[in-house]
Amino acid sequence: MCEIRLCKLDSEAPIWRFQGMSYKVCCFKRFGSVLALILFLGFAFYGVCDELAMVSVPIGFEISGLDRSKTWVSQNGVFAFGFLDTSSRGGDVDGYVVGIRYKLGDKAANMPVWTVGGGLRVSENSTIRLNLDGRMILFENPSGLIVWSSNTSGLGVQKATLLNSGNLVLMGGGDNVLWESFNSPTSTLLPGQSLHFPQTLRAPSTKSISSYYSFVIRRFGELALVWELNVTYWRAQGHLSSFGGLVKEARFDTNGVLGLFDTGDRTVLSISSKDLEGPQVLRHLRIDSDGNLRIYSWDKVAHQWKVGWQAVDNQCNVFGSCGLYSLCGYNSSGPICDCLYEGSMNWGNDLSTVDSGSSGCQKMVDLGNCKMNASILVLKQTVLYGLYPPLDVDLMLSEGACKEYCSNDSTCIAVTSKNDGSGVCTVKRTSFITGYRNPSVPATSFLKVCQVPRAVSARGINPHTSFISIPKSPKGYNDHEGYRQNFVEAIGLIVLLTVSGFLSIEMFVFCFFYRRRQIKAQTRIPFRKDVQMNPHYSGLIRLSYEEVVAIIANFTNQLGPSVYKGVLPNKMPVIAKVLNNLVSEKDFRNAVSTLGAMHHRNLVSVRGFCFEPNHIILLSEFVPNGSLDNWLFNTKHEHNEGNWQQRLDIALGVARALAYLHMECQICVAHGNLKLENVLLDEKLVPKVTDFGIKSLLGDEAASSSSSESLPEKDIYMFGEMLLQIVTCKRDIMGSNLHNLVSNLTEELKWRAARIAKE
Repeated sequence: MCEIRLCKLDSEAPIWRFQGMSYKVCCFKRFGSVLALILFLGFAFYGVCDELAMVSVPIGFEISGLDRSKTWVSQNGVFAFGFLDTSSRGGDVDGYVVGIRYKLGDKAANMPVWTVGGGLRVSENSTIRLNLDGRMILFENPSGLIVWSSNTSGLGVQKATLLNSGNLVLMGGGDNVLWESFNSPTSTLLPGQSLHFPQTLRAPSTKSISSYYSFVIRRFGELALVWELNVTYWRAQGHLSSFGGLVKEARFDTNGVLGLFDTGDRTVLSISSKDLEGPQVLRHLRIDSDGNLRIYSWDKVAHQWKVGWQAVDNQCNVFGSCGLYSLCGYNSSGPICDCLYEGSMNWGNDLSTVDSGSSGCQKMVDLGNCKMNASILVLKQTVLYGLYPPLDVDLMLSEGACKEYCSNDSTCIAVTSKNDGSGVCTVKRTSFITGYRNPSVPATSFLKVCQVPRAVSARGINPHTSFISIPKSPKGYNDHEGYRQNFVEAIGLIVLLTVSGFLSIEMFVFCFFYRRRQIKAQTRIPFRKDVQMNPHYSGLIRLSYEEVVAIIANFTNQLGPSVYKGVLPNKMPVIAKVLNNLVSEKDFRNAVSTLGAMHHRNLVSVRGFCFEPNHIILLSEFVPNGSLDNWLFNTKHEHNEGNWQQRLDIALGVARALAYLHMECQICVAHGNLKLENVLLDEKLVPKVTDFGIKSLLGDEAASSSSSESLPEKDIYMFGEMLLQIVTCKRDIMGSNLHNLVSNLTEELKWRAARIAKE
């Protein structure tokens, strides 16, 4: 096949593209009948054809995924627009991406520079089209479902143009630019392109999983690489004006310089590529899938991209560089990823697992499920850290004390002891662990694992690792010194208990009389005036047990186990939940104060409480539409016929509530019991999460200390289970294969879409 460019010197003519070798043909009226002469003159007047600054396509132009060889090439032949090849090294194709890539011959050199929807993957049977209403749309066939749009309908779009700079523009009359891809960067900046605050560059997704890495601009003059927007692992600080200057944009120019500019267009930071060649060299700035930011230059001789600058010199310093359950290290060829502990799941449990990191390493077995005793894995020259939540705790302990601390703490999963003289011992209480290893790292890490059988241990897993069994406490002593020490300890314990007993009795008598005087002194008027008169009063109120009984009409309107409906004097409906927690009044009031200070659209508000010696009751907002469980399974609504938007909004609402509890409160508050029954829907089907925080705030999570997963981690797991229930409308999904669930759901959606299209 060949790529043919037809043009006329005396009139405007469309330019047609076909893939393959390039033959440029310029047509002249005087020699139109002689084919050989036309070809000769086409090569001779190559520069005349290149005078066209852009190549345009009219309204109605489209490219189908079924014909992915068809692309739309810029006038200079450097860039191409169409369906991009996203196949993995193994040849597996996980959807297709539409966007702009280089057209430099070699597949490895044809790096994408912009993608529709930030890397949105679609099926093979999809089409990108410049629609008649002026929108560029990407839609699925045969349903016609639009998955992305430029939102330019009614603006007078007449044509689309792929400029020589790699910028895709939609133009109206007089060649006015109405929309351009340069205004919505994805993972790459081309020369002349800017990143405006608060825009970000996001690393390309891998295996259909959105990347955790982003390149951001901060208003106070800083460029940064972040992981999940809460861990900054690289930053470059600019010098803003002391008179309230703010950052406006980051701009990448043709000389390979990335500049940061304030609102007065003054340069506050400049980063340059190490090559000093002129602007004629192809360049781009890109955040790669490994989380590193690099400036690339095209080497014409070697016919490949070379790195002129990168933000993080040591790739292992990129947060979570190798993914879960992995270690980043170096060999003669560069950075490599090794599994944190090979075979842990197989030695601790007969069941296989699909919960693995991006590097394919298996999840560490739950220490509560070990067939044998736990042991300590010693990792020299190694630093470990937790990925989720990324909240490690630092203590001042020696290396031996650091290991001993983790051995005796049932919630500790791993520790890292710094051998640099600082004496810092970093404790990790999450099983979602990663790290890095380097001979120059002055640190030793200790990881709790299921004890390794001797036959397996003899193989020698890693030269950097060794095992230390966690010693059991001795049951007795046989020598005289041990007997003497036990005797002294017993005498001391008896004395301590006797003194404590007398002090406890005296304190009990004192507290009894003090409390009795307080109760008599506190003669309160039931329901303050503002609570009675103001229907919008939202302050936290304390009620007596008699007042609660009056509110809920003597327990006559029961909604569930220990849950009753009532009405305040200001006509506000409430829910009263009777609690069985054995806690002190101080702890309970502290927990209620924390819950009362939480205000979020997707959380049920706490209205008041009652705390008396035999009665602990929590009052909260009444939500009229019942639980999500009832809405999904016990009623017949349009959602059962495919109303995806309602289910999507509900899932997003629950996710926002969970994010607020975990990350936006002063302390991380775990729900502890997230399920469909604890998500309520109001009259507009806005989800409101209830029954949250009381377990974690009152310390009830101690009952689950045998598990290596914390309550926030369990919240995420339970939210994933709930999300599958919402999507599939099935209550029992735990026994199903996730891949089969998604495949069946996709086929069902396609069938419904086809039926709707026929109707």
